[in-house]
Amino acid sequence: MILITGGAGFIGTNLTNLLLSKGCEIVVFDDLSSGKLDNLKQHLHKKNFRFVKGDVRDRETLNSVMKGVDEIYHLAADPSVKESAEKPERSFEINVIGTFNLLEAARRNDVKKIVFTSSSTVYGETNVLPTPEEHPMVPISNYAASKVACESYISSYAFTYGIKGVVLRLANIFGPYSAHGVMYDFYRKLKANPERLEILGNGKQSKSYLYISDCLDAMLLASKKQKKVYDYFNVGSSEMTIVNEIAKHICSVMNLKPKFEYTGGKRGWKGDVVKMLLSTKKIEKLGWRRKVSLKEGIRQYIHWLDTTPLS
Repeated sequence: MILITGGAGFIGTNLTNLLLSKGCEIVVFDDLSSGKLDNLKQHLHKKNFRFVKGDVRDRETLNSVMKGVDEIYHLAADPSVKESAEKPERSFEINVIGTFNLLEAARRNDVKKIVFTSSSTVYGETNVLPTPEEHPMVPISNYAASKVACESYISSYAFTYGIKGVVLRLANIFGPYSAHGVMYDFYRKLKANPERLEILGNGKQSKSYLYISDCLDAMLLASKKQKKVYDYFNVGSSEMTIVNEIAKHICSVMNLKPKFEYTGGKRGWKGDVVKMLLSTKKIEKLGWRRKVSLKEGIRQYIHWLDTTPLS
């Protein structure tokens, strides 16, 4: 049985859909603070699916849901870099204490493996691009610091208790069910006002973006081919794209020509990493390759937003 924390959120919903299509027995654990039960309504009647509403800060509920679980995909988190600066204690409690609680419940119930979605932000600002996994982690945001702490605890539980740990340091992932990030922000603003588009910062932030299906391929492959008790992989595209180009792609798909307006400064928000490009050589050695281009991914995502009531 597989437990997916945060399984009603963006990546979690897509992962749940994929694993259920493969015939896996799934339990989704989510507090629905940002995820939606509507995302999973097509599965609620299935015998191999169960939804449990709960918070990773609640040790008792976590311990009870863990019974019979073999593998965990730990996606539950406070995902906002911006909000982690405004509400640091909340970010710490959900991300760090929540992960510790999960690991303790896993240890007590003899869970064999945990797959954790970390972030490219753990490296902070670096001049080494593409950034390899062995590069020092120097987080510049509370969100990134929480991910580093979670990685460390997963490593320690792997070596101390034998719970296999796989960490995936994700670039900017986008696609269906996402209601977070620059692409959704642009889409929402353009729907409200097609004549102008506010862009946070100066629009020159340059980052790596990856479509959700390619992200899921990497997650499942890393779990399947894990040999060490603990391992970690970068997951992203091989190209950097500036925010202005993302805006242009989205406007093109939506057939709009708005005026771009900038809030100014090199960062979009406190803790924003201005340049990010991950080296993906390690995950590629397992056989992973990106299949969906940025332009095609944006086209598919905008089509989903236009045609899905959930959006």
